[in-house]
Amino acid sequence: MPISPAAVIVPLGLLFFASGLIVNLIQATCFVIVRPVSKNFYRRINRFVAELLWLELVWIVDWWAGVKIQVFADPETFRLMGKEHALVISNHKSDIDWLVGWIIAERSGCLGSTLAVMKKSSKFLPVIGWSMWFSEYLFLERNWAKDESTLKSGLQELRDFPLPFWLALFVEGTRFTQAKLSAAQEYAISTGLPVPRNVLIPRTKGFVSAVSHMRTFVPAVYDVTVVIPKSSPSPTMLRLFQGQPSVVHVHVKRHLMKDLPEADEDVAQWCRDIFVAKDNLLDKHIAEDKFSDHEPRDLGRPIKSLLVYITWVFVVVAGTIKMLQWSSLLSSWKGVAFTVFSLAIVTALMQIMIMFTQSERSNPAKVSPSKPRSREELQGSDDKQE
Repeated sequence: MPISPAAVIVPLGLLFFASGLIVNLIQATCFVIVRPVSKNFYRRINRFVAELLWLELVWIVDWWAGVKIQVFADPETFRLMGKEHALVISNHKSDIDWLVGWIIAERSGCLGSTLAVMKKSSKFLPVIGWSMWFSEYLFLERNWAKDESTLKSGLQELRDFPLPFWLALFVEGTRFTQAKLSAAQEYAISTGLPVPRNVLIPRTKGFVSAVSHMRTFVPAVYDVTVVIPKSSPSPTMLRLFQGQPSVVHVHVKRHLMKDLPEADEDVAQWCRDIFVAKDNLLDKHIAEDKFSDHEPRDLGRPIKSLLVYITWVFVVVAGTIKMLQWSSLLSSWKGVAFTVFSLAIVTALMQIMIMFTQSERSNPAKVSPSKPRSREELQGSDDKQE
């Protein structure tokens, strides 16, 4: 029987925000004291500390909701995952694609050095957004005039990253919905592009910039395709908190960075071609309910996240009891009122985080011009989409 969301969100939220503030405090201290002395040592510390927070969300997926993630990849790709720098491009199918990426990164041993290009508002999310900022996620305003220099400087900072990292880039620019697909189809018809059926049209400026600046020190591009089997309900943050399982299929294809074209326009076309191929791949999955080119690899359910979660429960509960004994917070009506207010704040913050992940609340795709365009005009319109 599904569990009432409030009965789960409040205690999980209290634990997450209490432990998150501890993690943020450690990150901030290391940022001020350690990073000016040794940026790479700071990164190694931050990788470990950030994982202590992010593994709580991994625990929810693995142990609370029991979401099953199957990876379809060739043996060489699977062997190298987590052992090399990689630029990761993916469709944006579900509300928890970023969490699916974290699960795969955790299994590959690089969760703490997994990065992403995200919208600027994400870094203001309490605890999780702050942790991402300390972990060198790249935050953009969706205004290329401003974002170009931000992206360039952020990518250059990664040149001397001391550990294998993944940089995730959702080149569709927004989460997939039927309304956004309709807008993308209208845009494709008006510009002479292949009409998508299962993906949105990629916005290639960020990808071109990433390839341009990372080509010399990142050996591979991981082309990731995420899809929910027809027999499984789509996972959402609310379903996760209710302990409801789902199944997610993830197809990974590795491309050597050195094999990508040199010219920016050709790199942009390469990205568009990848999404046409991804669209066809999703057609096959819809027909067969699996990726038929590789056998599925069940990622299992490692105990690490469970141990971290149990440790946090002990630390936070013990700390709370000690604080209540020391402060006598619940011995007066003011203390009780403060406690109730704190619970309300945590509940509201968790609700904001859930709403933030919902596909229908992400920015809609832009409607295209009404007349067909040449290739040169298409490149210009792609700039505007960014």
